[in-house]
Amino acid sequence: MNRPPEYPPEITQAADAFARRLTARLSEGNASLPYDITERLRAARMQALAQRKRPAVQSARQTAAATHVSSQGSTATLSGWGSEGGNWWRALVSAVPLTALVVGLVFINMAQDETVATEIAEVDAALLTDDLPPSAYADPGFLQYLKTANTTQ
Repeated sequence: MNRPPEYPPEITQAADAFARRLTARLSEGNASLPYDITERLRAARMQALAQRKRPAVQSARQTAAATHVSSQGSTATLSGWGSEGGNWWRALVSAVPLTALVVGLVFINMAQDETVATEIAEVDAALLTDDLPPSAYADPGFLQYLKTANTTQ
């Protein structure tokens, strides 16, 4: 399924040469180590190789179990939903949180619009019923004055 990237031959040859030099250097140092340390290193190396090989096999099995290949004529499609049915049910259930979010945002927008309309109506009512000069309504603190005046009455 996933292929490793193919590198130019020069890079591959350089990596191989480096690996050979590295293994030769490690082998030289291995000869001077005591027996118990070399055995522990060998056991650790075997465990590391076993761990490295195991996930690749498991992931290939999981991928094969999770995907379904269906072929129709000369084309093939790969689907991860499986072939047991219920695809519409899963899509519907996964859309419920998105629907709840949209409904919540619409409700918040309506509440904000109502609040702004109420504030504008209060200013207009005060403007029409009071005997204040028009410059008072241009004052930024006038709306705050109206709010405190309405709460005290």
